[in-house]
Amino acid sequence: MMLFVAGTVCACQPFRPVERPSVETDLPPAYSHDAAGHPVEKWWETFNDPQLNILVETALKNNFSIQESWARLEQAGALAVKAGAATYPSLSADADASLGRQRTDNGRIADTKKVEKYNLGLLSQYEVDLWGKIRSKRKAALLEASATRFDLQTMAVTVAATVTDRWIRIISQRMQKKLLEEQLAANQTLADLVELRFRKSLASALDVLQQRQIVQRVRARIPLVVQKEALLQNELALLLGKAPQAAPAISRETLEIPADVPATGIPARLLTARPDIQAAAKRLTAARWQVSVARADLLPSIRLSARAVYQAGKLNLLFDNWLLNLAAGLTAPLLDGHRRQAEITRSRAVVDEKLAAYRRTVVTAIKEVEDALVSEAGLRDHIKGLEAQLAVTKAALREARTRYRKGLNDYLPVLSGLLSVQTLERDLIQRQTDLLVTRVNLYRALGGGWGEGLVKRGENKGAGRSRIRGVE
Repeated sequence: MMLFVAGTVCACQPFRPVERPSVETDLPPAYSHDAAGHPVEKWWETFNDPQLNILVETALKNNFSIQESWARLEQAGALAVKAGAATYPSLSADADASLGRQRTDNGRIADTKKVEKYNLGLLSQYEVDLWGKIRSKRKAALLEASATRFDLQTMAVTVAATVTDRWIRIISQRMQKKLLEEQLAANQTLADLVELRFRKSLASALDVLQQRQIVQRVRARIPLVVQKEALLQNELALLLGKAPQAAPAISRETLEIPADVPATGIPARLLTARPDIQAAAKRLTAARWQVSVARADLLPSIRLSARAVYQAGKLNLLFDNWLLNLAAGLTAPLLDGHRRQAEITRSRAVVDEKLAAYRRTVVTAIKEVEDALVSEAGLRDHIKGLEAQLAVTKAALREARTRYRKGLNDYLPVLSGLLSVQTLERDLIQRQTDLLVTRVNLYRALGGGWGEGLVKRGENKGAGRSRIRGVE
């Protein structure tokens, strides 16, 4: 009998899926734009701002979404431990005691005597994992926990990028406010000069009204910029795990154009650099292991049980009376209304779903890097064009003012040139902001391994998080 069981086990090895998923979609050999810079890990440090470094580190520690990800990781680890518990025998104990009286009657004399009973038992159960069903469940749970670990890293990448994005936009709003205040002062000075010319009959009332219109237009923009900065400050506070208006003050007032584009490598590098891709790969493999579970459920299962019972009428004789039982049971599915076969079909459909999700994640990651590279190249050329256009427009404005003072033309060319210059100045700040935000998006799209260090530091510090064997 034992030889038959051993031969059956050898002949029916458990299904073992491929650990590394493949991407049938052809990956491009390179991106459309070359990068001459060097690869970076903690990319926010390239902005050379100590306050930004503190903001990012604070967010990685206190952000609510990251704390939720930590909790989900701990849950996944506990489920992995729970799934692996079935690989070991279970042992439970039970005890009971009863006290009563028994009446005996020998015909003429009734007698009542005290009856005491004490029982102590141990029960052990174990399912023989013939077809690898239990091992497959445990493997799938460990892979899901590992995917959740990569989810945490993905959240860390997102939070770091979002904090940096808000930091850039807050400074951009300050630059816009400063520029508007300078434009307002210049427009007011020019309005005073036009009114002076009007009093001397050198300008018309229309010239005065048009210049006042520009003054009021610029003044009306300032409250919106102040409002936007306050809203961004509230968003930053939330990212740091703080209440609105509790974000630390940012002292920086200007932004700098980023340096060379960091090295991107080849698109295939993203398969290991992006934690969301690795999470999708882990979930795909976990789904394949679940197919193994469903297939093994079609086959017979063997359960072993052992029970030791101690019984005694007196407590001091309890351990002198014992009984040991051993049992084995074979369970084989016969009729189940196609429930198990349907589960196999469902599990295979889940694999198809996870495979499509994995491919989509890979292609989306490549698209994000490509979009960031194309956007940065386009924005750099656009900024150069804006700077050249601004220089020419300023020269035209100076010429229009000169001709106006000499009485060679009316105020309309001056008005048109002034509006164009001030609009270009504001647009230039916005485009520079867009360039910095695009660089942040590129860093986020490239991923990196710094998130793994964050997870390990969090585990080493404890914080109530258990380290799960096999999750790494």
